[in-house]
Amino acid sequence: MSSPPENDSPEALFASLTNSVRRLVDVTIRSQASLDTIASAKATIDAAADELGQDLIPGSFGVQEDQDGRPLAWGNAVIGLRNALAPPLVVHHESDGRVWADVTLGAAYEGPPGHVHGGICALLLDHILGATAHKPGRPAVTGTLTVRYELGTRLGPVQLQAHIDRVEGVKTYAVGHVSTSDGITVRAQGVFIHPG
Repeated sequence: MSSPPENDSPEALFASLTNSVRRLVDVTIRSQASLDTIASAKATIDAAADELGQDLIPGSFGVQEDQDGRPLAWGNAVIGLRNALAPPLVVHHESDGRVWADVTLGAAYEGPPGHVHGGICALLLDHILGATAHKPGRPAVTGTLTVRYELGTRLGPVQLQAHIDRVEGVKTYAVGHVSTSDGITVRAQGVFIHPG
């Protein structure tokens, strides 16, 4: 087994591995390979899973800390660096309180043919709306999320936007939407709570 190049940080190496797994998921969905090729690939994938599985964290990844005490949500289903399910979403915070993210959703996120599954849209909206309320050291959890589907969301480039509507005590009320080149496809509003 070869060792990683000296200039690769653990973060870069895990990001690269996760991107490879994302690619594997995509080609698994779209492959038209022969049955022999599929059987051979399965054996290779099983061997890689066995190799990676020799030393596992018990349970979930949770939120761990790096050497400087910064939180690492690398297992998160939306932003997790080590989670191939995560698109991954990179959330941008503007000075006016608006948050947004651009992401490309491919075959792994399909519901109706050629369109993003509605549950994926809800998942991403839950995260982007929650990002308006989340502050370092002061996480917010979802109290309610109301989603209204206006158009089908085509696979491909998608933008998410959200902002705070109002704050009442420990509750932050946020609104946001998903949009594509077709316009706004899904709108949402949510209540996010800072636990005591």
